[in-house]
Order: sequence, then C-alpha cells, then structure tokens
Amino acid sequence: MIQIKNLTKRYGKLTVYENFSLELEEGKITCILGESGCGKTTLLNCIAGLTDCEGEISKVKCSYIFQTPRLVPNLTVGGNLKLICKDETAVDEALAKVRLTDKKNAYPVALSGGQAQRVSIARAFLYDGEVILMDEPFNSLDLKLKKEISELFLQIQNESRRTALFVTHDVDEALSLAHRIIAINGGKTVLDVLTEGVDKDELRKRLISVLIA
Repeated sequence: MIQIKNLTKRYGKLTVYENFSLELEEGKITCILGESGCGKTTLLNCIAGLTDCEGEISKVKCSYIFQTPRLVPNLTVGGNLKLICKDETAVDEALAKVRLTDKKNAYPVALSGGQAQRVSIARAFLYDGEVILMDEPFNSLDLKLKKEISELFLQIQNESRRTALFVTHDVDEALSLAHRIIAINGGKTVLDVLTEGVDKDELRKRLISVLIA
C-alpha cells in the first residue's frame, strides 16, 4: 500500500494541498480527476520527490510517463530503453508489447507522436519500480490514437499488475482506464469511487457534477 498522509504544498501564498491524504491499492490503476490547474501534476511530483512538500509519503521507486515522451534525441529507440534496462531480451520484449519491434534502431525524430508515447510506456514498464505515475499521457493524441494506446497500456498493466496513478481532466478517459477515480477540487477530495460494477453513465454524470460545482 502506498500512503500519502497530510500532504501540504504551497507556492508562495497559494495553497495547492493542505492535509491531503491518499492510499493507493497495489496492482490497481487509480485516477486523480480534476480541472486544469487544480494540482494534479503537483501531486505526482510530490510522490516522485521532484518537488518539496510537507507531510508523509511512502518512499517508492517510480517511473513517470509524461504528457510528452521525453526521449533522448541522439539515441535510438533501443538506446533509450537501455538507459533503463541493460537486458537486451527485456528491451526486445518491451518493444514487442508496444508493437514497435521494427523501430528499435530508429531515432525519435523518425517516430510519430503515438509511436514515441508507446516507447515511453515501454520505458516505464521496463523500470523496476513500484508505481507508474502518468501525467495526462494521452492528452496530445487524437481520439483514435488515444483509444489504441490506452487499450495497449491496459493490456500491459493487466499482465504486469503494476500499480499506476494517473491524472487527467478527461472524465471519459478516467472511466475507461481506472479501477478507482478520485475527483479533486480545491485540493480536496470531492468524490472517491470504485468503477467496477458501477453504471458508467450514472458515474459520469456524478463526476461532471462534482467537478463543476
């Protein structure tokens, strides 16, 4: 179990979180859902240790899937993955899972946006971490690509049972990916719900209503 207790984060006079607490169930995908500017990325950065904060956060090894792939441009796809894992077989298996075996020797500039983001997904799963943090990783993709890559992510996560925390402002994306959705507003939880066995249309209405309240 990954625990966050009494997280407080301020930027000058702006308080983003005050005594915010959260527990993540291992092997599940949890979504933090909220409007732009509500502190979703800040929460991920606090967990990853990329920004200072107050409170208690479980020390865990994290991999991070950003909004943009952030690949090293002068390294091939295989070279980028070898920065994380030196095992050639593991790299080849990761590329096969994201259907990019034929791009192993290609450089990032030769990849489409969707292909580059698939490399970043492979990189995240290759890292021997306890949790994958995802900062709106499908935000820049068109609807067809978003569906394809999110389904691919789900398939790999189901096989690996890796714990994942992703943030988004997209209600439908949250409903399609998450086992649990936590809607936040003003740095506080306004709805915390499991998605399994729930009427998704009714839940969608509830989520929208609490976000715009």
